[in-house]
Amino acid sequence: MTDAAPSPRPLSPDEVATIRAGYEVEGAVLELGALVNGEALPDVRVRIPIAMTNRHGLVAGATGTGKTKTLQVLAEQLSAAGVPVFAPDIKGDLSGIAVAGESNDALLERTAAIGQQWAGAAHPTEFFSLGGVGPGIPVRATVSSFGPLLLSKVLGLNATQESSLHLVFLYADQNGLPLVGLDDLRAVIQFLTSDEGKAELAELGGLSKATAGVILRELITFAGAGADVFFGEPEFDTADFLRVTDDGRGIVSLLEVPGVADKPALFSTFLMWLLADLFNDLPEVGDLEKPKLVFFFDEAHLLFRDASKDFLAAITQTVRLIRSKGVGIFFVTQSPKDVPGDVLAQLGSRVQHQLRAFTPDDAKALRAAVSTYPNSGYELEEVLTTLGIGEAIVTVMNERGAPSPVAWTRLRAPQGSMDPAPADTVAAAIAASPLQPRYGQAVDRESAYELLTGRMTAAAEPEAARDAVASTDAAREQYEKALRDLQKGERTRTRTPTRRTTAPAPGVGDVLGDVLGSRTGQTIIREVVRGIFGTLGRR
Repeated sequence: MTDAAPSPRPLSPDEVATIRAGYEVEGAVLELGALVNGEALPDVRVRIPIAMTNRHGLVAGATGTGKTKTLQVLAEQLSAAGVPVFAPDIKGDLSGIAVAGESNDALLERTAAIGQQWAGAAHPTEFFSLGGVGPGIPVRATVSSFGPLLLSKVLGLNATQESSLHLVFLYADQNGLPLVGLDDLRAVIQFLTSDEGKAELAELGGLSKATAGVILRELITFAGAGADVFFGEPEFDTADFLRVTDDGRGIVSLLEVPGVADKPALFSTFLMWLLADLFNDLPEVGDLEKPKLVFFFDEAHLLFRDASKDFLAAITQTVRLIRSKGVGIFFVTQSPKDVPGDVLAQLGSRVQHQLRAFTPDDAKALRAAVSTYPNSGYELEEVLTTLGIGEAIVTVMNERGAPSPVAWTRLRAPQGSMDPAPADTVAAAIAASPLQPRYGQAVDRESAYELLTGRMTAAAEPEAARDAVASTDAAREQYEKALRDLQKGERTRTRTPTRRTTAPAPGVGDVLGDVLGSRTGQTIIREVVRGIFGTLGRR
């Protein structure tokens, strides 16, 4: 890692003393690094109180400035303190947390300069994947548990369409139609707008074909964006993200999501479900000495890209309220402007890596970022563009709930590997996981799609049977008429013997042969054979 150019104006001794006092903490902490004032000051340590991590945070900075390594540093220390961690591993390099890092002279020199006694260490890690796509223990949810409210927000439905979707879920629940995958939901909607099913919701106002059409089109688009792989069984229990090891370390749960940039709907859908499920299941606990779980949303701009107003409102409300459930959330992204203002206002800690100002829009974003910091002794508009890799401007929420002084910080190095974990290491961790037997194999039980298909088939069978009986009766009548005509002709020839001047009339065998060789005769044969085998089957 390279160091930044010195500050144009070093902080005064009083300003340094203010920063030192601002980061003195009585309880457990996450060590971020050392203050930079021309050079690193190892005795002026910058840290976050662990008790304040449920007040959420932001890690931002341009590509290549060290955001992922900062995330890794925080996750490692949380794990060591007994706090479970969840993070999506967008680029795959966060998996190195499962492997002890290797030292070198440059690393030891840098860490010694900031007062870090570095030693490589691996941390307990589980690897997950969405719906089993990619390496990891599959994470799935059913459509029923996802619910109509969250699904309406994800699909961007209006109030009328959302109300109709609630009716569909209600009908499925009351009629024993499990909604497991998106195909189940589509099947129920199609049934309720068919001639056979449209009367089912008549008392409740019904489901208009126009509204159903909109919902079905949105579901098709949603599935086409890759979200269908997330829905299925066995459904994942989010409590499994809150586990610790026998020696008290928090387990780091990494969601392997390669190519997620091409499937933002899948990514945001999963994260919204996960937060909503935790919010619904966890009890109110208030402020704890340490959180029950800390989330890191890497590439957070994917969560908010093209999001509807309702979706953003749901995120804002969740971030505001979930801290009382003992859950902290850190957004990791390139620029603070990637996070909506209402969400940004809820974040207590900020670790801002270098920002770049190559365009007028970049310069505007830089000025906006600077305006959100407390007063400091820095020319932040200049400092933020000259920070070195592995350096950041930091301000956090202290133990009293007030913002700490702004501190130019040289950040600690991760103890885990800074490279992706080897594939065989990941595969071994997945195979050894106690969760693999529970979630590894997909279950395809009978759900709404199969039940409705069977119901429609059963309803069609009596009508088909009636048609077959009518056809058989007609064939039998034709056969009997032909037989009567034949017998009548035989009696006439017996009473009036004459010398034959024409070809002999066909006998009974000839007529039966003609009849049985015809379509009518073949129908009779089939019905006779079917009756025989049906009788044998019942016996």
